[in-house]
Amino acid sequence: MRQIKIFIELTRLNKPIGFMLLFWPCAWSLTYSYNQNNNAKLFVYFLILFFLGSVLMRSAGCIFNDIVDKEYDKKVNRTRSRPIPSGKISVKNSFLYVVLLCSLAFVILIQFNKLTIILGLGSMSLAFAYPFMKRITYWPQLFLGITFNWGIIMACSASNDYVSYEFILMYVAAIFWTLGYDTIYGAQDMSDDEIIGIKSTSIKFKDDIKIFVFMSYLIFISIIFYLLKDSFGLNIFSIIFCCFLLSLIYQVKKFNIKDPASCLKMFKLNNITGFLLFLSISLEKF
Repeated sequence: MRQIKIFIELTRLNKPIGFMLLFWPCAWSLTYSYNQNNNAKLFVYFLILFFLGSVLMRSAGCIFNDIVDKEYDKKVNRTRSRPIPSGKISVKNSFLYVVLLCSLAFVILIQFNKLTIILGLGSMSLAFAYPFMKRITYWPQLFLGITFNWGIIMACSASNDYVSYEFILMYVAAIFWTLGYDTIYGAQDMSDDEIIGIKSTSIKFKDDIKIFVFMSYLIFISIIFYLLKDSFGLNIFSIIFCCFLLSLIYQVKKFNIKDPASCLKMFKLNNITGFLLFLSISLEKF
């Protein structure tokens, strides 16, 4: 039981917000594709595969991130009790888990077409490069957005065997979503991060952080609005889309960099935001 508990802590399976934020962009892309090709059986099958892939890759990414950051994590109050920095598990055993999880993710990946397999293998380098970005740039959140939302491109290629411009636009939009929510998340640790030398958009824009998050979300909303503009009217789609907009506005209004608990709460609200956009796209034709 102790090893299972350590594994769950290591992979953050007890904190589903991580893999859900990875999954929602995939779900948006799959749903947008379904609205074009109407293959319900394939849609459900791919939705399950992308969900499983999101859980596995997020879990592997968490472990690798903790391996890379173990010395930093020891110096941050929020992270020093994690399994690797606290010594509950060795780096060697942790890395074995990374290999196992990536192997399982590869089994899922090879269920797709050739283009999607190539795109999936390419994303691996992005995923394992991310932990190093906070050491060299104030924009690790941008790199996270590029990495975390790659599933939009993969889901498009899996459904259509090509990537069209609409999905590239959706991918760009999702990058700005990630820029916003991860800046809110990073605001929790700004004081510790500045002391130990970690960089982030939270620190770079700390004096204008609400403006930065607002602008990131505004770009996100504007692109999504453009993609779905033909569906607006007196319908349920418009109601759900308005709820999606309000969830983003509420985040900007409520998070407070002087209150880490509010930052975490607003960050977690993005699970609802992602679901509301998924529901909006699902109801696009109604």
